[in-house]
Parts: sequence; structure tokens; C-alpha cells
Amino acid sequence: MASPAFRRPLLLGHRGSPKAHPENSLSGFHAALDAGLDGVELDVRRLLDGTLVVHHDAALPDGRALTTLVRSQLPSGIPSLAQALAWAANSGAFVNVELKFESARPDDRVGRTLDLIRTFGLAGQVIVSSFNPWLLLAARREAPEVPRALLVHHGYRWGQLDLIPLMMRWTGCQALHPVHTLVTHQLMAQARVHGWQVNAWTVNSVTEVHRLCGLDVDGLIGDLPHVLLGARAAPRIGA
Repeated sequence: MASPAFRRPLLLGHRGSPKAHPENSLSGFHAALDAGLDGVELDVRRLLDGTLVVHHDAALPDGRALTTLVRSQLPSGIPSLAQALAWAANSGAFVNVELKFESARPDDRVGRTLDLIRTFGLAGQVIVSSFNPWLLLAARREAPEVPRALLVHHGYRWGQLDLIPLMMRWTGCQALHPVHTLVTHQLMAQARVHGWQVNAWTVNSVTEVHRLCGLDVDGLIGDLPHVLLGARAAPRIGA
């Protein structure tokens, strides 16, 4: 997934460095990288005028839905996806681009996001993730060379986790992104059998960093850079 310049585990700031800076902001992205992380995770949504922007929620704090707004109506601190990817290209940061679940069927965000990734020459330092397997299937068809990851949340139980290999094969995902509490020896054994990389989110405690490193996860995504950086000294399998 990552280029040889990135060490394992890959360390990504969840929406940048959200405890010290506005989430999904260029200042937060800069801070995460300056702290020593490999890059960031960010979220992609679409405005009424078609602009792709980096924002987690479907609405602004004042309640206005992003799908009803144009670029000029947004607060200045919300970057466009193009601005965020330009930052990544200039800084060398790795970026986990999450396509937010806005509808059951794929929309034009998929192709346009992948076009921007190609435009900035970032195919080797990004991974596109989503909870929506339809979006990941569309991404596979649009740009098979860009790595993909299936997001998995607390709603999954072990019976449902049995379906993950089917979804991973269907979407051609190279990585699984489970919430950190789902990462166990059992899940890691399944991942190694199938050749998946495992990047856990949202990891905000030193104890959990050490537990996950002991399980040999490939990446950690969290809110606190100094906590994630503890992974560099944590014991790992085969170390």
C-alpha cells in the first residue's frame, strides 16, 4: 500500500491533528506531518456546485447541509480535495482518502476523486477507503492501480465478519480498515491468509498502540500524534 519511504506501521493522523487544530484542515494536516506522522486520513464530500471538499459531517455546525451549498458559502478553513491533494503531493505525505457514505449507489465523487489522485501523481501514496462496498467497486473499475480499503465498524460481529472475505474479493480491496476494538489474533490470522493489510482506527491510547503493534498491524490511525509515535518503539512480531 505505501511506498518504500514509509515504515511499518504506517502512522496517520485521523482528520489531521484534531485535538490541536480544526479537523480536516490544512493546518491540522501540516501539524500531523510536522509531529512525525507519515500522513493523514481525510474525508471527501460534494457540494451543490460539484466541488469536492474535505469534511467529515454531512452538514456544517450551523446545520446547513453541504449538498445545499456552493464553494463560496463555506468557511474559509474547509479545504477542497484538490487543495488537500496538492498539499500531499508537495509534502510527500501518505493520504487515506475516505469516500463518505452519502448514498447506496456510487456517485461522481468516485471518478473525480481518482482523477485528482492521478492529476497530482499520488497513486503510490494514497489509499481510497469507504464503508460502502459499491463505492469501492466503482473505484476498482475506474482506477484499479489505486489501492482500496474496506472500512469496518462496531456494528460488525463475528458472524458478519465472515462476510468480509467475500466483500474484499468483490471490491478487490488490498486493505481492511477495522475499528481498533475489532482487531484480534483471529482477525489478523484471517488477514494474513488472504494477504490483506490491516490499518486500525481510531487509536488514541498508548496501551492500544502496544496491543496492536503486538498483533503486527500494518497501520494506525489516530487523533494524537504523540500517542501514535509510540508505535516506533513498540515490540512487533519478528522484531
